[in-house]
Amino acid sequence: MTKMEFKMEREGVVKEGDHVTVTEGSLPSGFFYYTIDPSLAMSPNVAREDRLKVSEGDVISVIENDRGFYVTVRFDC
Repeated sequence: MTKMEFKMEREGVVKEGDHVTVTEGSLPSGFFYYTIDPSLAMSPNVAREDRLKVSEGDVISVIENDRGFYVTVRFDC
């Protein structure tokens, strides 16, 4: 099992318990990032050795703080 945090700009687009699909993107620097489809939230940059092995997961928490909304997704790898 792997957990990953995503930054979400708008409230309520995903909620705890939702099943989500992510798309992997790559950067010229060799890092990767993930986007909850369809462009709902974005992960921080991820090193090659920490890439996801699956593209679907379940939202386990949505937290709001002064910087925005943060979504934690559990991936069963």
